[in-house]
Amino acid sequence: MNIPGIRSVIVLLATALGTQASAATVVLGGYPDQIQFIDDSTGHVVQKVTMETGLPSNIQLSADQSKIYVMTLTSSGFEVLDAKTHKVVNHFTLNTPTLKYRFLGGVADPAGRYFYTLGWRIDKLNDRFRFGKPQYIVVDLKEHKVSQAVDVSDEDGSGNRRPSFGVSPDGKIFYIFDKQVRVVDTHDMKVTKRIDLAKPDPAWKQDINIGTAISTLGNASQYVSLFMSQDPYIHNKTFGVGRFDLTNATYKFDPIGAAPNSVEGLQVTPDGKDGYTVVENGEYGNQRCEFWHYDLSANIAVGHTEFPCRRRFYFGMSRNGKKLYIYGAGYDVAVYDAKTLKPETDWELGNDITMAGIINLP
Repeated sequence: MNIPGIRSVIVLLATALGTQASAATVVLGGYPDQIQFIDDSTGHVVQKVTMETGLPSNIQLSADQSKIYVMTLTSSGFEVLDAKTHKVVNHFTLNTPTLKYRFLGGVADPAGRYFYTLGWRIDKLNDRFRFGKPQYIVVDLKEHKVSQAVDVSDEDGSGNRRPSFGVSPDGKIFYIFDKQVRVVDTHDMKVTKRIDLAKPDPAWKQDINIGTAISTLGNASQYVSLFMSQDPYIHNKTFGVGRFDLTNATYKFDPIGAAPNSVEGLQVTPDGKDGYTVVENGEYGNQRCEFWHYDLSANIAVGHTEFPCRRRFYFGMSRNGKKLYIYGAGYDVAVYDAKTLKPETDWELGNDITMAGIINLP
């Protein structure tokens, strides 16, 4: 029996359920002490969670996607949220009246017990503050303390660059992706290997900061990002995709082409076939920003489109790989269609967005 009314209702229900099933949640930091959860199908902020320890400076999803780790700037704090309930299950601060820390990001071990980071210890003396040397720092998330701190060698001396980080699935190796790739043994926090393959220099004079590790691939044993290779003779720079096996510290580098002035922030679709970056040239009145689209199967650029620059911005991708996000230095997120690279909409959020990064939840 054919009943049009019932058929229409069924179709509408199926469509609604399909939309709900495909919807994901975007997580961003917000001033002054917020974590914002945003429905990526509507752009509406569906929840805000206040951080007890202050301003979020780094957010990341655990390898098993069950926890959200948040570092906060205000008090050198750490907070852990349950990814499903969004409730804070652990929080503490390392600051005391005479001691502070400054961190450049980091990564939690797969077991969730330790957090490996790079930073400085700052001691308050009677007449001044004393900044220590850069250190590899291990934070015990259970005991709420620094359990180990080892000075970075002069050879690897780190300034204010914000490198990216990775950790092996067994928690025995800590990776720092900077001018070189440093392989650090987590037992004694000593560098065991250096690989002369550098991530592209961030364009700090334009104050652009784009992305960290690729989380869309969902592979905890592999780190995928853009890297720069330079020949030893005439020093031509070539950029391409580096795929690091975090288990055995080996990598494969697939060149794409001659390096432009600035190319950063590789985002990869869940199937691993398409990649997107932001390329920036010029500065101030001559500044020009473009999305570049890559076929990662062939490792070639297949298209590019200009978009309006911002003085400071960040770059991200939706969980399903269909949307690109430009955000930061304000309370809005510009949404672009990944297939056409054309603007789709603007999300207006209630809080200015911090530099903590972006993650996607199911």
